Amino acid sequence: MYDLTEFQEQMRQRRPVPWDQLPDFSLYMDQVLSYMDRQVIRFDGDDGLTAAMVNNYTKSGLVPRAEGKKYNRDHLAYLTAICVLKRVMSTKDMDLLIREELQGDRPISDGYAAFCSSLDKALTAAADEMAERTGEEELADAAIHFALMSYAAGVASSRYVTLLRQRKESREGEEAAAHARGRDRAKKEKERD
Repeated sequence: MYDLTEFQEQMRQRRPVPWDQLPDFSLYMDQVLSYMDRQVIRFDGDDGLTAAMVNNYTKSGLVPRAEGKKYNRDHLAYLTAICVLKRVMSTKDMDLLIREELQGDRPISDGYAAFCSSLDKALTAAADEMAERTGEEELADAAIHFALMSYAAGVASSRYVTLLRQRKESREGEEAAAHARGRDRAKKEKERD
């Protein structure tokens, strides 16, 4: 059970670095990929970030364009969130959440800090639950338990994403209606002249 104990310890201690500890100088792609391996917990070498993935995330607008061929703190914050969220949600949902969390009304540093705080709480809670399920005879029960916790959290997350999307669409509809009213007023004023 050493492997499980070691993994539980990673869950308790391994976290993305805080904003002020992200490199404050630009990195090339190979440096970004290497850095991201240290930002997130990976098991058995799965889900590593590749240059093609970064390029696709950039093309889709999930990540801002590189400055030349260099990536800065903002890019690392986006990529950290993506590397974590891609395991549990669609790109469309990630896009909405990242735009709200990292591109909303607050600075990226604040959105990244909120993301890291929520991740810390989730990893700590999972590690605490792992401590209750350590026997080899419990492997199947533990795997089902965590799968069901993931399912429940996924359902809750989906609901929040739906509400967030509805709020965004409502705002956009209100803005479009206000814009149309402004055009109509301008047109009527022009007709009067």
